[in-house]
Amino acid sequence: MAEQLIIDAAASKETRYQSLVPQIEALISGESDAVANLANIAAALRQTFNFFWVGFYIVKNNELVLGPFQGPIACTRIAFGKGVCGACWKDKKVMLVPNVDEFPGHIACSSDSKSEIVLPAFKNQEVALVLDVDSDRLNDFDATDEKYLLQVMKLVERFI
Repeated sequence: MAEQLIIDAAASKETRYQSLVPQIEALISGESDAVANLANIAAALRQTFNFFWVGFYIVKNNELVLGPFQGPIACTRIAFGKGVCGACWKDKKVMLVPNVDEFPGHIACSSDSKSEIVLPAFKNQEVALVLDVDSDRLNDFDATDEKYLLQVMKLVERFI
C-alpha cells in the first residue's frame, strides 16, 4: 500500500473508521516490525481524526513504557493500575473516560487532555500493550470509537 490514506474528511466518524480500518490492515500487512506498525497506526489515527494525542504504551518489566505516538511529549512510564492506562491494563478492559478530571488517579501528562479512551491488546491472554487516545474536548469518545478501535487492536494482536 502507498503511504497515503484516502479518507473523506467530511464523512461521519463511523464512515471514516470504516474506510480507515482496512487501510491500516493493508498498511501493516507484510510488515513484521512491531514498532513500525505501531508508529504507522498512531499516525493514521491522528491524521484521520485529528486526535490531541494517540499512542501506545507497552508492558515492559511490570510497567507501561511509552511506545510510538503522535502528539505532544508524554509520560514515559506508568505503573500497573495507575491512571487510565494503568487501569485498562489492570482491569483488562476498555476504559472510556468522558472527563479525565473526574477519573480517580488520572495522570495528567498534559492539562490540555479532556477525555480519553484506552484499549488493551492481548498476547497469551495477558495485556501486552495499550492504545491511548486523548482529546482536548470533553466527552469526545463513544461506542463508535470503541467498536472500531477494538478492530484496530485485533490487527495489532496479529503482530505483537
